[in-house]
Amino acid sequence: MSKSYEYLDHTADVLFIAKASNLEDLFEQCALAVENTQVEVKLIEPKIKREINLEAKSNEDLLFEFLDELLFYKDSERLIFSKFEFKIENNKLKCTAWGDEIDFDKHDPKVDVKAITMHMFELKKTDTGFEAKVLIDI
Repeated sequence: MSKSYEYLDHTADVLFIAKASNLEDLFEQCALAVENTQVEVKLIEPKIKREINLEAKSNEDLLFEFLDELLFYKDSERLIFSKFEFKIENNKLKCTAWGDEIDFDKHDPKVDVKAITMHMFELKKTDTGFEAKVLIDI
């Protein structure tokens, strides 16, 4: 899949917009944007597998919780991911994520993401699919 997210100028944090034709691809683009903010994603080998299962009130809440879960794995297990498979239905997410333990000599570190913020956070349906706006606290 080709990259379908772009970073926007923001004074103190990292802001991006992701677009996709369906929810699963949108979640993947958002995940890749978050991970690529921290390290060079193309250098992450998909060696370690984690199952992520979440449920939320809305798909917007589900996306927020999922991205927050990625940060949990980074902070608790030093894992960063480069490959994802999703099933999203009725505000429930099942994701298999593959990645590797962070290696600063190998993964070309960029910045440390502290949190996903609700400020400016948005997931909306568009004429061509879905779009998300995410502000990352670094």
